[in-house]
Amino acid sequence: MAATQKALVVTAPGKLVQVDDWPVPEPGADEVQVKVSVAGINPHDEKARDWLLFIQDDLPAVVTNDVVGTVTKLGPGVTGLAVGDRVVYQPGFTPGSRQNGLQEYAVADTFALAKIPDSVTDDEAATLPTNIIAPLVALFETLQIPAPWSPAARDFDYAGTSLLVVGGGTNCGRFGVQLAKLAGIGRIVVVGGDEKELKSYGATHVIDRHAGYDTILSRIRDVVGDDLLYAFDTINPVEGLPLGLNALSSHKKGALARLLPRGDVDASKVVGKKAGYDVRGVFGSSHQYPELAKGFWARVPEYLESGQIKPLGYVVKEGLRAENVNEVMDAYRDGKRVTKTHIHL
Repeated sequence: MAATQKALVVTAPGKLVQVDDWPVPEPGADEVQVKVSVAGINPHDEKARDWLLFIQDDLPAVVTNDVVGTVTKLGPGVTGLAVGDRVVYQPGFTPGSRQNGLQEYAVADTFALAKIPDSVTDDEAATLPTNIIAPLVALFETLQIPAPWSPAARDFDYAGTSLLVVGGGTNCGRFGVQLAKLAGIGRIVVVGGDEKELKSYGATHVIDRHAGYDTILSRIRDVVGDDLLYAFDTINPVEGLPLGLNALSSHKKGALARLLPRGDVDASKVVGKKAGYDVRGVFGSSHQYPELAKGFWARVPEYLESGQIKPLGYVVKEGLRAENVNEVMDAYRDGKRVTKTHIHL
């Protein structure tokens, strides 16, 4: 194998270019080297390109955190994997581009990957990492609902629990509903998204996001009463957060988890919370929560084969070319509607 490879790298704010002399990384302890087949682009990748999110001290840098490929080398201590296995994984967000997807070869930590079942395509698997780890962390870490495989699950009343998901039309919202159903949560109330699709994932109630604030809040309360303790907002404009907060119980302290916090909530718009409330930020990283991630990724093959986790929609662009990636990132930057896009290397 050559010592260098082709990669797409961010070299300055707004500039992503192709290079042909990027080093091929070697796997360390508990890592595998992967020949990348699919790199999935998400909104935060545009922010990395344009704002240097996560990479400001690490230029030039490779981006994308949804990666699928074939194992080519095993690092020291790796068991349960073999050269030739197809895997899906989430790279870390720490400085360094050894794991990210827009390069021909990368490395992956074994606790943050899963072998892909034969019944699942590379593209289907690539819909998972970023968009499922965020709600995984939101539900089972940020909101402190026990993960269903954890010891604490034995004493938790999932069937008697209600969860509100604001933003059911987002990929994080869709996967959040699936994870809530997988855990056995009894009432999964969703604002926004396609009702038929979300109910197929396990939502018990789906509310039209265009119904108007008062109507939406009333409909949520009709389902959960004054007992809601858990809410997850996948959209997160500051002005929209009071909906989830006002849906929380007034006599018990509840919490709302939100992605990528971008400002303080206007507390004057949150009323009647006699027991108070928490607003908690979500950082959807396997590496930030390695024990949670390890338990989840170990079960992903089973969840995919059984249909407990259903891959989401995507489109494909062929070729590791800067114009392919910049076109998608420009659409995110410009606020256009974007279907999750996979780069086929």
